[in-house]
Amino acid sequence: MKFSLLVAIVPEELEQECIDAATEAGAVGMTLMSGRGIGGERKKTFFGLTFEGSQSIILLTLEKGLSLKVLKAVRQVLNPTGEDSKGLVMTLPVEHLGGIDMAQVKRFEERLRQDI
Repeated sequence: MKFSLLVAIVPEELEQECIDAATEAGAVGMTLMSGRGIGGERKKTFFGLTFEGSQSIILLTLEKGLSLKVLKAVRQVLNPTGEDSKGLVMTLPVEHLGGIDMAQVKRFEERLRQDI
């Protein structure tokens, strides 16, 4: 079985919506981290101070076939109209993997059987 790492960098206010979309698409476990980002254009706020909102980084280890479905679900939350995206989502191939919960692997296998 091949795996992918899905990385989603999302505004903090969309974190739960992205988690729900990923779960509905078949993701079972994820790691959440906090982050800050600097965009191409700084946003000005009160008294000329800049504010860059907090971001959440969501990491998911997924079976390779499932990763595109989850990516599309999260992308729909971040970019529902196809205009300006509110975040970034990508997948990366996983070469070596250790420590994954075997119950999660069995769920991936069951989902693959259903899709076939």
